[in-house]
Amino acid sequence: MKTAWPKLSFKEAQKTYETIHLWTQIVGKIRLVKTPWINHSWHVTLYVTPSGLTTSDIVDGDKHFQLDFDFIHHQLQLKTSAGEISSIDLKKLSVAGCYKQVLDALREVGIQAEIYPVPNELEDPIPFNKDETHATYNPEHAAALHQAFLRVHDVFTRFRAEFSGKCSPVHFFWGSFDLALSRFSGRDAPRHPGGVPNLPDWIAQEAYSKEVCSCGFWPGSEAFPAAAFYSYIYPEPEGYKDARIKPAQAYYHSELREFILPYDAVQEADDPESVLLDFLRSTYEAAADLARWDRKALEQENFDNRRKSDRSAYKQVDKDA
Repeated sequence: MKTAWPKLSFKEAQKTYETIHLWTQIVGKIRLVKTPWINHSWHVTLYVTPSGLTTSDIVDGDKHFQLDFDFIHHQLQLKTSAGEISSIDLKKLSVAGCYKQVLDALREVGIQAEIYPVPNELEDPIPFNKDETHATYNPEHAAALHQAFLRVHDVFTRFRAEFSGKCSPVHFFWGSFDLALSRFSGRDAPRHPGGVPNLPDWIAQEAYSKEVCSCGFWPGSEAFPAAAFYSYIYPEPEGYKDARIKPAQAYYHSELREFILPYDAVQEADDPESVLLDFLRSTYEAAADLARWDRKALEQENFDNRRKSDRSAYKQVDKDA
């Protein structure tokens, strides 16, 4: 039996989303300063868990630690390899309070983390240590968003499995507050112009240094006040915006330069997973065909065919072992 997708309302949940967004930036920046650089900024991302979002394992000298947002028990948790555990109550927590309490909790277990206290990718940001404005946390809104992340993560993972070329994990970018997945052709891309608010141009230029087709989900913003899925290709080939995409509710957004599928169109569908997969597959196929990607080499179906032909050999190896 299919599990229902939660209803999301940006209008009702906006203040909670904005507060969580800034909290994730604090935690994400801690991962950023403690983790070796990985191409396309993949070292900074968070990951979906059954209870929320996590940094995953971070190394600090001889100690390992991770920070977890738990949207079931409504806590931000610190765990270390030495068995130390502490938690921060998310209810009635301001951004400034989160900044102080997280850094204090790390210091108590011997971990120093100095981060640049200004949010990225936002217009006119308030430094974390001075932000008492964002202090709204509605547990129901947070729980619903987490449930949406779980369902989206599942479909994105299935979509990722269809590709055998270079492909990102399904991960959460705290700068843009979205769950994303990227496929690459393997070819170089033209220099990106940059221009992302409060983000050095060289970061965007490195992130888009290779031809990429990306899809994602975000819960909305003031500029786009609705939860939605997106899909785009960089560089964009001629004719992409006019491609026929599934389902019928999807459309090309000329300012964002990407295809958009409203979350409601998926949430209200009889088969949400199939509707979302139609969108992901059709936008990728249009992008890859128009950009002349080597789909035969990049797509998993070809790997699957080779694997099936070798299955009897694998079975013999197992039997001999």
